[in-house]
Order: sequence, then structure tokens, then C-alpha cells
Amino acid sequence: MNYSIKSMQTASEIDGKGYVHYKAWQETYTGLVDAEYLQAMTEEKCKEIAHQWIDNVLIAKDGDKVVGFVGYGKYRDDTLTDCGEVYSIYVLADYHGKKIGYSLMNAAFEKLAPYSKIAIWVLKGNEHAIRFYEKYGFRFDGTEQEIMLGTPRTELRMVFNKISD
Repeated sequence: MNYSIKSMQTASEIDGKGYVHYKAWQETYTGLVDAEYLQAMTEEKCKEIAHQWIDNVLIAKDGDKVVGFVGYGKYRDDTLTDCGEVYSIYVLADYHGKKIGYSLMNAAFEKLAPYSKIAIWVLKGNEHAIRFYEKYGFRFDGTEQEIMLGTPRTELRMVFNKISD
């Protein structure tokens, strides 16, 4: 398989990111998220979101097909200092096990190089993602937050420390 990691540049790449968002949510969150909420997360809605959030997103492409993406940036609140954040990372299930997630994470880490640590939030019960993040070097820091995904759900914060204490 020949794939590339790049910034989104065309409307079709942005739509492709929206499709991956939609499909990956269906593949990942069935059984973890309220079914009605998941149904409301349509492909069109995900494409609209993709067109609103173009900056700080890298996509993985297999030829002309977008098969994964990662969103990244500065950590969104002040509870952690000198911290970047991986806002989201999704790869289509058909492409799991092909190191695309690692390539996306590596590319995001390059963009987040100025920060001494990087955080990511993961839905409690999303064991596949938790294993991936742990293999990459993220560790739980004990912080939780409640989010609404139709019904209340718990997210757990994981942190990658570039500099060991």
C-alpha cells in the first residue's frame, strides 16, 4: 500500500476527511455512544464540520482516497502548561493495522514539537484507541471529564511527556 500524509488542500480532500469522520464514528462508537446521537452524526454533518475546521488537520491518503486524519494544536484549556493536544485521530477500520495511525500521530507530533507534553482525550470504554495510545507512549493522568453524546459519557485524559520527570 502506498499512502501519503499531507495537509488538506482541495474540497474533495476536505469532503474525504468528513467521510472518514462519519464512517470512523460509526465503526468506533456503536455501543459506546447513544444510538440516536450516532444516527444524528450524518455524513453531511461531518462534511460540514470538516469544511469549518481546515487548519491543523493532516490527512492520510491511499491514492486519491482519504483514509484517516489527525487534528492537533495547543491544549484547549489552562490545566496543563506547555502542552499540545491531539484533538482527534481516526483511521477507517479497513486500514487499521497498516501503521497509518502511527504515521498520522508522528506527523502531528512534528507539528507539536515546541510543546514538552501532548494530551489526548479518549472515551472511556474505547479499548482499541486506549491500546493504541498506550503503545505510542501516552499514559492516563487521572483526569476525567463528562461530555454529552446524547447521554453523559466520560472521557479520560492521557498525556505523553516528552521530557521525563
